[in-house]
Amino acid sequence: NPDEYTVFKPLLEKKKTRPILEKSLGDKKRKVVYGRSRGRVTRTVNTTKKERESFVLDDNEILRLAEWACAIEKHYEKPMDIEWARDRETGQIFIVQARPETVQALKEAGSLTTYRLKEKGKRLLFGLPAGEAIAAAKVCRIQSSRQLGKFKEGSILVTEMTDPDWGPIFKKTKGIITNLGGRTCHAAIVSRELGIPAIVGTGEATKVLRDGQEVTLSCAEGDEGFVYDGLLDFAEEKVSLKKVPKTRTPIMLNIASPGGAFRWWKLPCDGIGLARIEFIIANRIQVHPMALEHFDELEDREARRRIDKLTRSYQDKRDYFIDKLAQGIAPIAASQHPCPVIVRLSDFKTNEYAALIGGEQFEQHEHNPMLGLRGASRYYHEKFRDAFQLECKAIQRVRNQIGLKNVIVMVPFCRTLDEADKVLRLLAKNGLVRGQRGLEIYMMCEIPSNAVLAEKFGKRFDGFSIGSNDLTQLVLGVDRDSAELADLFDERNEAVKNVVREVIRAAHKADCKVGICGEAPSDYPEFAAFLVESGIDSISINPDRFIETKKIVAKAEGK
Repeated sequence: NPDEYTVFKPLLEKKKTRPILEKSLGDKKRKVVYGRSRGRVTRTVNTTKKERESFVLDDNEILRLAEWACAIEKHYEKPMDIEWARDRETGQIFIVQARPETVQALKEAGSLTTYRLKEKGKRLLFGLPAGEAIAAAKVCRIQSSRQLGKFKEGSILVTEMTDPDWGPIFKKTKGIITNLGGRTCHAAIVSRELGIPAIVGTGEATKVLRDGQEVTLSCAEGDEGFVYDGLLDFAEEKVSLKKVPKTRTPIMLNIASPGGAFRWWKLPCDGIGLARIEFIIANRIQVHPMALEHFDELEDREARRRIDKLTRSYQDKRDYFIDKLAQGIAPIAASQHPCPVIVRLSDFKTNEYAALIGGEQFEQHEHNPMLGLRGASRYYHEKFRDAFQLECKAIQRVRNQIGLKNVIVMVPFCRTLDEADKVLRLLAKNGLVRGQRGLEIYMMCEIPSNAVLAEKFGKRFDGFSIGSNDLTQLVLGVDRDSAELADLFDERNEAVKNVVREVIRAAHKADCKVGICGEAPSDYPEFAAFLVESGIDSISINPDRFIETKKIVAKAEGK
């Protein structure tokens, strides 16, 4: 399970940028060193604890290798699969092999195959996904090469770790699940080559799953792969991107995770209209930012232990938050570069923040978190201001160091004009100055006060994104999570449409762009037509509804 480094090639030649999108620390349990005896050139030994907890390459070496890889691809005029090695005694890095890449390069450029589960099931395991497919079949556990003869064709292979010598059974399996491994391990590479799904690094697949057990393996859910109990129904759809209609109204994507961004990058969209960072904080960082900012004051011993483990490769625990958040945002921004990517600042509610590691000490119980300390109000609050600085530093790194200037910052749940001014001043104090280095700052328009004072808000921001879920909830006074009131929650209600129409009018009067992020345009064709007629500047939608929304909007524009 080696370290992983992701570099954004289009920015490699730009001066003053260091386009390393992601760095992931691998376990690196073994290494190859020089042999000690005659006739034995190399030998494999276990790594030390320090080696396992440190990256093999520093940033300069990562970028140098990336530049060499680009030079090799340019020479051969095709994507290449390249291997490298470092000499332990001299520290020099060598390219040891280069051959044509034969998996991604052969995929049909003008099409996209998507998979989705049609029903829910009990989750048994999770790990790192390889591929984007889904498979449902019986488990066949293989512990060693001596058991290869018992493998049944059409089964899902479950093992500690695959071996290159197992070649014959890979073509017979529907999927692979391993205890060990990372995205570049043997099982992951083989699965990509064969076009079958694999979930690696589950930790305990051989203990949890039994021979003959029916399971569903899903790599179609973003950054993590899941194993479900039973044979779940799923859909596979191949779409020709050449048949997607063009629209005058830009159609953008709502994205929550880096994995989702890379999964859907082929779609002919106009950028990302809503990049949510809550998934990155909850799943990649996992820790409450104030617990990192004030670690020495943390009272929960178990939380301290877990934080120490997560941040073991960082001298300053605050750098862990900045680094992980930047590495979560950067792939999302790179996936659509140079098109705009609107990154919404964190919008956790108090109960959601409290659920993070170390969070309970820094959050108060609220009876109605939906209307509590969230969004803009939290950023300048004395109990959270220090944590918000970390968020700003992460975005600065993405824009200024990595070089992804297509990132637009968006402020959520901004209740008053005074609050807008406070947040803009705080952003500027933390290096995010509206208009400086091309930075645009947007605001979520999701509260009735935003609509009533839209023209005044519009003079403070470069754009609005209408959050139809919260706006509908607050205009109609309906809890959007209430099953009893579900029939009343409807964006097509005349009151909601009047508010949306007024926001669009006022925004344009203030020379402010205005889009919408929500499901209503794809759920209701008549609502999409209403938005087009009202002059909406863009529509942002979940990726799985993109093509349908393009068709609906194209039809509305043609009327």
